[in-house]
Amino acid sequence: MNQYSCSHGGVYSVDPRLVRVDFSSNVNPLGISKNVLRILRKNLPKISSIYPDNEHKNLKKKIINYLDTGLSYDSINIGNGATEIIYNFARAFVRKQVIIPYPTFCEYELASRKIGAKIKHVPLKDWKLDVDSISEKTRNSDAIFLCNPNNPTGLFTYELVKKLVDKIDSSIKILIDESFIEFVDETKHPRTFIEKINEFRNVVVLRSLTKSFGLAGLRLGYSVSHPSMEKKISHNKITWNINGLAQLAGITALDNLSHLAKARKIITGERELMYARINHNLSSFSAIKSDVNFYLIRLSHGHCRQFRDLLLKKNGVLVRECSDFKGMNDKYIRVAVRTHDENLALFDALESLDK
Repeated sequence: MNQYSCSHGGVYSVDPRLVRVDFSSNVNPLGISKNVLRILRKNLPKISSIYPDNEHKNLKKKIINYLDTGLSYDSINIGNGATEIIYNFARAFVRKQVIIPYPTFCEYELASRKIGAKIKHVPLKDWKLDVDSISEKTRNSDAIFLCNPNNPTGLFTYELVKKLVDKIDSSIKILIDESFIEFVDETKHPRTFIEKINEFRNVVVLRSLTKSFGLAGLRLGYSVSHPSMEKKISHNKITWNINGLAQLAGITALDNLSHLAKARKIITGERELMYARINHNLSSFSAIKSDVNFYLIRLSHGHCRQFRDLLLKKNGVLVRECSDFKGMNDKYIRVAVRTHDENLALFDALESLDK
């Protein structure tokens, strides 16, 4: 991978005919809810024949009710997946230079490079934000991209994010990507920066309905910010960026929160079981603790890309190799937490290659 490219997991990252179970995509393990599917089928003839709502009014109202933090309508921006908003944020606020802690999601860098910005990379410290190092590099920077919980490490660090935002100049715009926060165990009381939007007018918080509610193919994300920030981001939005099916799916999904709650419970339990199975029974693999619906596995030998290909060819199991994440070597794979039977299939596949 060259420095201007950005690769992802998913069945289309390989020959999709080989994939029996996809552990490379970090989406709700239950997929799309049956109720959402039922509503989409019922309304497909009507929605297919009319233009979608370009202002996403009903979806925005549903998001405001869901977040329940007293947001105004003009604080919400809807994107064709969270990735569209990353690019619109860059177009709105990035000019000369951005700061990106690493390893992290590659689209932040790609979006900034398309603007022509210089990238200042700051390595994580023990897999967490190095607040002092980041704050020392803010001179001449337009923006900072933060992923919390971080991808690919899966760690949630609200207090470090808050410390950094408190510390830097308010002229620097900050995108806080919370796309995976809804998979954090509720017993940990994960705090969202959405609560701080009116206090920090330089912050944009990003969320993904795609991941939380199993809508990957429909592409749906949103951001929350002060209205002055939202206006600049939405200025870059194309007309009818969200199709009618995706809007209806999002509205219906937010009416069925039990689906997400059920998935979160499965993820918490299955993740702990997989840690124990891997770390207590396999000598060639070490599972690393995470707070969300995916985790890293370290290989004791071999190259992670070759291992991914072998795992796929032999078992039909697809994982995300991590050698193309800046700051990671060739010994890591990232795997999503899926259903019990699917997780057992992953363990069996790993066991078959344990040396």
